[in-house]
Amino acid sequence: MAEKPHRPARPATREPVSLWRRAADFAVWAVKVVSRVAALILVLAIAFRIFPANPANSLVQFVETFAISLSLGLDDLFRLADARWQVVVNYGLAALVWLIMGSAVASLIRRVTP
Repeated sequence: MAEKPHRPARPATREPVSLWRRAADFAVWAVKVVSRVAALILVLAIAFRIFPANPANSLVQFVETFAISLSLGLDDLFRLADARWQVVVNYGLAALVWLIMGSAVASLIRRVTP
């Protein structure tokens, strides 16, 4: 019977992840989640305006309330003749800004982390 070739032992442990790296990973995750949730709320507000939703519904009221505060002052940037298109353009622009800002801040956190 042939002997198995001897393989060097692999190191038992990896280099431990630093506390700063863990904190940075969490911060990146949190920034991405917050920015995506903000964009999602704005997109829901757009959907509720395009397809007329029941204004007495608690979910619609919740989304409308937060969409106004998450619009970054862009909710009346463009004045269009059709109110539905105005919401699509203004809230859509705000959602895009949230996504871009979230990605930029997450990238910046990654770059400055030792």
